[in-house]
Amino acid sequence: MRMKPYVYITRKLPEAVIKPLTQQFNVNMWEDKEEPVPKEVLLEEAKKADALLTMLPDVVDENVFSVGEKLKIVANMAVGYDNVDIEAATRYGIAVCNTPDVLTDATADLTFALLMASARRLEEAARFIKEDRWKNWNPYLLIGHDIHHKTIGILGMGKIGEAVAKRAAGFDMNILYHNRSRKPETEQQLGAKYVSFEELIEQSDFVVCLTPLTEETRNMITLSVFKKMKQSAIFVNASRGPVVNEQDLVEALKTGEIAGAGLDVFEKEPIRHNHPLLKLDNVVALPHIGSSTIETRTAMMKVCVDNIEAVLTGKPPITLVNKAWQNA
Repeated sequence: MRMKPYVYITRKLPEAVIKPLTQQFNVNMWEDKEEPVPKEVLLEEAKKADALLTMLPDVVDENVFSVGEKLKIVANMAVGYDNVDIEAATRYGIAVCNTPDVLTDATADLTFALLMASARRLEEAARFIKEDRWKNWNPYLLIGHDIHHKTIGILGMGKIGEAVAKRAAGFDMNILYHNRSRKPETEQQLGAKYVSFEELIEQSDFVVCLTPLTEETRNMITLSVFKKMKQSAIFVNASRGPVVNEQDLVEALKTGEIAGAGLDVFEKEPIRHNHPLLKLDNVVALPHIGSSTIETRTAMMKVCVDNIEAVLTGKPPITLVNKAWQNA
């Protein structure tokens, strides 16, 4: 009798969400909701798995693929897939899927919330009143920056970038963007203007980083870039931490090269409480929660489930990343 395909999930997910898998396949999960699966456990599971459902902190590299003799698909619960060696997966004939589209609006909401919180010093203000430091009113109490009618510069005009631009348009902002390719439709619909990287950096009041992490974008934002920004500029990063040189960001914030930063991502995650960035009042820092709503995370899980179900039943995956897999 033929054994059912085996699916391993690297975090505990709700039974109701993975029910389509448990009804057809043998499914096992790492039981901890918070701590990532140890690499040695992931390698042991990969040896027998037909499918892996992975999370962003899981490093899915050639070591995983080389032991996964039965492995057909890695469904990564994120839009980004810099934690997966795509080239190696393709060589081993393994499909890699991600979860685009379903988290666009939630991530755009969070990105714009970071921009607003940084501009209006909301975290500082909330802490100020909770610590019973509000003794009187004065015209410069926790004074911040306007958002409306200011210039936003979006680095990376993918779907999330477009959604952020839509929100910016609602605040009557002047929208600049830089991308690998121009988006004429977005320009027409939202009045966005394509500019060079240098123009965007120099002209924007808010520089919003939404670019994927690639070899080209790694360490893209350095001290020399911060020095070209307005001193009143606020830098927002909701893409990936390593696109920014964090030491340079700390220096730029300390020396007043820029006014502030709103960060949902960091070079090394989780960031520790004694990190220099967390000691600065002009930084709003969040624990990588861009897509963290009940509706969105559930939708991401379902996309992963649908991709696994498709591949293990001989159908094409829905959100394939490594298109060359089809020809492998």
